[in-house]
Amino acid sequence: MNIRDWLTEATQNLQEAEITTAKLDVLVLLEDVLNKNRAQLLAHPKLRITPEQERILNQLFTRRAKHEPLAYIRGKSEFYGREFIVNNHVLQPRPESETMIDMLKKLPISSPRIADIGTGSGALAVTAKLEIPTSNVCATDVDSNCITVAKKNARKHEAKVEFIQTNLLDGLKYQDILLCNLPYVPDKFPINKSAEFEPRLALFGGADGLDLYRKLFDQIENMDMKPVFVLTESLPLQHAELAKVAQKHCYKLQMEQDFIQLFSIN
Repeated sequence: MNIRDWLTEATQNLQEAEITTAKLDVLVLLEDVLNKNRAQLLAHPKLRITPEQERILNQLFTRRAKHEPLAYIRGKSEFYGREFIVNNHVLQPRPESETMIDMLKKLPISSPRIADIGTGSGALAVTAKLEIPTSNVCATDVDSNCITVAKKNARKHEAKVEFIQTNLLDGLKYQDILLCNLPYVPDKFPINKSAEFEPRLALFGGADGLDLYRKLFDQIENMDMKPVFVLTESLPLQHAELAKVAQKHCYKLQMEQDFIQLFSIN
């Protein structure tokens, strides 16, 4: 079988499985297995695929046809222009979260102490350190599997980040800025087939999706020195309620963009 034949057949089968990114996904799998870039693949459609390459491609294709996220199949995902290791213990980094880094970089604190709460893959924490080299960054997660993945990503990018296995802010020292991408999907909110492969612990946040954020601000209330800024990610339809939660704990909304809100202490 050649590249064109496998590309055509696999794309058609993924489309029949209602995967909207079918051709792109198939091209990515071909790039990975054949170790060629997209231009090379498209320029040489009659290049033969070896039996071993076809076997591997078919295995990966079968997983994607079941709607398993491409990031988990490949074991990697991009965030803020960098490649991060991922597996099914962590959420795949999403483009929506990049706005949090954009906002972070504009905050008026030199050499900030930053904590990434619920770090997952560590993408936010590692990116924060790399984008603001003078910062002091730590990251927490309740799941040891997440901490393991996050540490691998810090080593991969040579980013000095302290990782702590704990529940949100428990035992955390003073921080200037909190980055919080906590589970915020309401328990009965419909999710697509790909999201069903992601860890439920990292997705769902109670009846209205904000249980973990309420707990977070309760913990902030008990800190001797409170963070100056708190950045959060949630659904836009949750923003009004989350702003009320923050206001009860003396944090006012400074800015919001897409999924991200920036709060500052009153």
